[in-house]
Amino acid sequence: MTAQPVAARPAPAQSRPPVACHLSAEDVEALGRELDAIRQRVLDSRGARDAAYIRRVIATQRALELGSRVVLLAGSRRSAWWLGTVSLSLAKILENMEIGHNVLHGQWDWMRDPKIHSTTWTWDHASPPDQWQRAHNEVHHRFTNIVGHDNDLGYGVMRVTEEQEWKPIHLTQPLLNALMACVFEWSIAMYDADLGDSIDDKRGLSPEARGRLRRTLRRAGEQVAKDYLVHPVVVGAVSRGGFGRTVAANAVANLVRNVWSHSVIMCGHFPEGVETFELDELDIDESRGEWYLRQMLGSADISGSRAMHLMTGNLSHQIEHHLFPDLPSNRYAEVAPQVREVFERYGLDYCARPFVPQVASAWHRVLRLSFPDGWLEETHRGNVVPQVRALARRVRTERRAAKAAKARGRLKAVPDAT
Repeated sequence: MTAQPVAARPAPAQSRPPVACHLSAEDVEALGRELDAIRQRVLDSRGARDAAYIRRVIATQRALELGSRVVLLAGSRRSAWWLGTVSLSLAKILENMEIGHNVLHGQWDWMRDPKIHSTTWTWDHASPPDQWQRAHNEVHHRFTNIVGHDNDLGYGVMRVTEEQEWKPIHLTQPLLNALMACVFEWSIAMYDADLGDSIDDKRGLSPEARGRLRRTLRRAGEQVAKDYLVHPVVVGAVSRGGFGRTVAANAVANLVRNVWSHSVIMCGHFPEGVETFELDELDIDESRGEWYLRQMLGSADISGSRAMHLMTGNLSHQIEHHLFPDLPSNRYAEVAPQVREVFERYGLDYCARPFVPQVASAWHRVLRLSFPDGWLEETHRGNVVPQVRALARRVRTERRAAKAAKARGRLKAVPDAT
């Protein structure tokens, strides 16, 4: 599914400046034509080499998973458990990132292989494939980094830009983000079911939302049964202590996969230097060139080795993926230098760093925006105590104001006795 420009909205009172003000409308459309040409060259050259790549990755992933299960079944030593768990972790990462994510994007539909197709692929994830496709392919890639419309931006629960009003609850967002990383698979499943929107609506779950939630819970139950009942029972039946070893191995592998996936997604969407957007600041009829420009400014890459790119599902080329979500993932490394050259010619910042600095940058932004604007920058070793006291006073003031506003709302809701 190829992402499309933002849908039409009511016309603004006056024309708004483009997202990148130094580019003219003609520049933006020329940029769009150049990127269209890069995409078309890859589409025209897809073939046997690409098909062999994805089949090879799938075979490698299955061999890793099977090997890990055999090791966990046959080995009772601690070293065997670690070997099986590491192998299983790698298999789960490969299955979710380079295979599942990209197959469900439709990147390999051109092969016309019914076993490797976006309409038939079943992945090792709590989110039903079609619900993930709707939330990710149709919503995230359409509304990339638009506050309030893109759940991948702060996952719908964090403050992600200075334009959002700071509230005391935001002080908890570093802890919330860390917890979310540990249960990332389940968080994504809840987002894909639109559970948060249904709760915020305060009118209860609609029949459609109930249907999505039932499907998600059924899928989640299948995942829990597979990892923590079926596999452990099979191993436990033939190996003393195998049940507990397998439960532990699956739990650790899922945790590793979740933290890794969360970190990769953060690197692509949330480091310092990546822009966010408000819906009303965008043009009413976003052209293809303007959509391309928003992807360029709202994404970041991870520089690294071929192994790094493989284990990130080539989302280390997040800029290229956001520009061309339907291209085979193995071709992103090929088009990245061409895309970077377009950035440079149009005076745009190509945000790319190695993995550790990019993760650190994303976490710095999470921490910085958890405090009132400027608080972290103004705080140093010599003024920590007064800064914390000032922050505590502000928290108390904000809470009193919130309680007063809530009380006023209740009073307005009471009918006039007279």
